[in-house]
Amino acid sequence: METLTIGKVAKQTGVGIETIRFYERQKLIDPPPRSASGYRQYPDTTVQRLHFIRRSKKLGFSLKEIRELLELHADPQATCGDIRQRAERKLADINKRIDDLEKMRGSLEILLASCSSNGTSMECPVMQAITGE
Repeated sequence: METLTIGKVAKQTGVGIETIRFYERQKLIDPPPRSASGYRQYPDTTVQRLHFIRRSKKLGFSLKEIRELLELHADPQATCGDIRQRAERKLADINKRIDDLEKMRGSLEILLASCSSNGTSMECPVMQAITGE
């Protein structure tokens, strides 16, 4: 099994060195053994794990949720249904955030439509809505 320095792992995964160390502290990746001179020697499985973390983050999973997914993956008793349940929860959360963002957009569009950009900041309908005046 090939071992890699933290710099090589960072380069292969596009994850910063400090982020890799952070993931170690968060127990998302195992701390690697060290060489006699003290350098971390990462197994190539760390690269796979970091790719998994990056892809999961792009899908909107939090680090806590990623940890849960990794635990499920390592659990021989876990089922695809267990993972699906977490993915369904994430999708529901994303849909809620989209709904909230659409409501915010609608509110801002209404405010912007009422704003002529003339007058002082005290007369601005956007500022009045924000300050509650």
